[in-house]
Amino acid sequence: MSSDSYPPNPHSDSTPQTDNIRVLIVDDHAVVRQGLRTFLELQDEATSLPITVVGEASNGSQAVDQAKLLQPDVVLLDLVMPEMDGVEATSRIIEKSPHSRVIILTSFGEEDKVILAIQAGAQGYLLKDIAPNDLVQAVREAYRGQVQLHPDIAKKLMSAIAAQGAPSASQARESAAADLTERELDVLRLIAGGMSNNEIAEKLVISEKTVKTHVSNILSKLHLDDRTQAAIYALKHNLFSEDA
Repeated sequence: MSSDSYPPNPHSDSTPQTDNIRVLIVDDHAVVRQGLRTFLELQDEATSLPITVVGEASNGSQAVDQAKLLQPDVVLLDLVMPEMDGVEATSRIIEKSPHSRVIILTSFGEEDKVILAIQAGAQGYLLKDIAPNDLVQAVREAYRGQVQLHPDIAKKLMSAIAAQGAPSASQARESAAADLTERELDVLRLIAGGMSNNEIAEKLVISEKTVKTHVSNILSKLHLDDRTQAAIYALKHNLFSEDA
């Protein structure tokens, strides 16, 4: 099955554009691709940041090619596909289109696949039973750099990490506290909860500029590259905030 091609992104550098969110849909079932497209096209037209489906692919290899050509902002990627699975495709997509945010959208929730997908660079891991409005919101939030983890997936991830010998919650907190201030720990927990800088600022009653400073300090102290890695750090060290 061939992929559907669309005009390439004229702004193919690594900086996301702000006029719309350009989405690539990847699934080996045409009916699923059509359903996802319909969900996204039924979004509120009054929004200041519309979502545009710029391409489709039916397997991982096509997804990599389309990502390289189109440089999408967000990729909705199935996990189990012919030729190349979603885990391998994720790392290759990010290599070919560094600014793309990959959301794994699948019916599968095995712990090992969750960890592998996130290690490969996925920005989120959602299940296909997600409501249309929640899917649209997830795409917008991933575009803004927020981690997207289905609650059940987050629990599986934490259970899997714990089974691999993660430190106890008290040990983790003591270790993290050695490098992070209490306020930075608060911010880290809320990042893991999927909150944006603006939402964190509102919850902690501080300015968004202050939140950005805390995020920068967190990444620097923990030697991390981005918010996704920060969220995974929080999950791995049992710092996830269920109240976020």
